[in-house]
Amino acid sequence: MKKFKIEKSAEEWKAQLGEESYFILREKGTERAFSGALNTNYEKGSYNCKGCNATLFTSEQKFDSGCGWPSFDASEEGSIIYNRDTSHGMIRTEILCANCGGHLGHVFNDGPTETGQRYCVNSLSINFKK
Repeated sequence: MKKFKIEKSAEEWKAQLGEESYFILREKGTERAFSGALNTNYEKGSYNCKGCNATLFTSEQKFDSGCGWPSFDASEEGSIIYNRDTSHGMIRTEILCANCGGHLGHVFNDGPTETGQRYCVNSLSINFKK
């Protein structure tokens, strides 16, 4: 199992994150589409991991994909780890925070920008910082 710069016990993560964000970041859950507060946020700033505050994405990388989750066409260099995910009868690429290992969502090769990427991220896994 990979070691991360920030590691905590389940109890420590639960106390820090609260029930909903713990479910997403530590148990690889997913929030309902169109329910996340950051889905329609287009202010200038950065999107940081809710678990460790590492910068993952910027507002320049965000776009409206219409999928119901915040979407980005790239991530900050070195901020993401990619894992093959075969759960739920699908083959996807899971994205994790490289600093703490928190589950963020998935990345798909169907983005409309020149990168061709669509990082589909749970609002409950990130914080926005102006």
